Amino acid sequence: MEKISSVLKEKKKELEKQLSRPDLNPEEMKNYGIEYAKLEEIESIVNRIKETQEFIELLKEEEENEQEIDRYEKELDSLFQELFLLLSPETGDKAIVEIRPGTGGEEAALFARDLFRMYTRYAERKGWNVEIAEMHETDLGGVKESVFFVKGKNAYSILKYESGVHRVQRVPITESGGRIHTSTATVVVLPEIEEKDIEIRPEDLKIETFRASGHGGQYVNKTESAVRITHIPTGIVVSCQNERSQYQNKQTALRILRARLYQLQREQLEKELSQKRRSQIGTGERSEKIRTYNFPQNRVTDHRINYTSYRLQEILDGDLDEIIAKLIEHDIENNIEEILGMNTSNGEH
Repeated sequence: MEKISSVLKEKKKELEKQLSRPDLNPEEMKNYGIEYAKLEEIESIVNRIKETQEFIELLKEEEENEQEIDRYEKELDSLFQELFLLLSPETGDKAIVEIRPGTGGEEAALFARDLFRMYTRYAERKGWNVEIAEMHETDLGGVKESVFFVKGKNAYSILKYESGVHRVQRVPITESGGRIHTSTATVVVLPEIEEKDIEIRPEDLKIETFRASGHGGQYVNKTESAVRITHIPTGIVVSCQNERSQYQNKQTALRILRARLYQLQREQLEKELSQKRRSQIGTGERSEKIRTYNFPQNRVTDHRINYTSYRLQEILDGDLDEIIAKLIEHDIENNIEEILGMNTSNGEH
């Protein structure tokens, strides 16, 4: 927080200097005034965060009851999220979450199911709406693929930190010898893109229909309601069979395709940016192992920030605010100059 406070003070001085210019026109004065007011709002939240952190430390020293400490820690998590949303240039209320098993066979699929449950429980806690687009299960109840939409206040802004490879260490139910196995699952979080924001030409699409398979009772296998869309220029393929009608499946597949095309464009742009301007928290690429869930030690470790919690079950039950607050703090600390549009050491803006 000290670094953030220092940068805010410097930015305010910079704006005060601009506001005192004798040649300032009314439009510039208005714009600088709005920016200055926002800085004061940010500074107010930063001060509240520092005060709350100090108060929590005092409560711990005085060995106050855990419920009181827990209440203030939850308040601190909310303040960090509020601060992030004021600073983040990339916010959004709609996300598309994709979960797939990685290495580990059936155990990886079971872990993918655990992650699906974790995020849906978290969405429930936040009051967000979840809409399942695709869900393919294994015979043991694992998940081969899960794609779902999340809609609610700041859903994408918060969930985007979950993109990457998640690793689990535990004794699988399929293991008779009691040995601990390591398995992985991949999580991809994309912002849902409005139709007007990305152009998809009809001639670039190959659309196929087929009969849905799997769970669904009387509606499965009766008609060719499932849809597969291939975007010919990029080779991206999206299938959807969760809805009952072909039209609904096509619309859902197009929503997912728009998000994937947007992500592809963004990744290409990221490659053009210097390493200095890339997020210190990680790029969110699928190859990055971002978190380990260790069952024997009841431990969850986020490798991006070297943060460890011994509340594994609570986290898997959807209590993610603490970890996300720590990720937000780290993100802001490492990018505050760039976020506020200040000069960096190499002369970038």
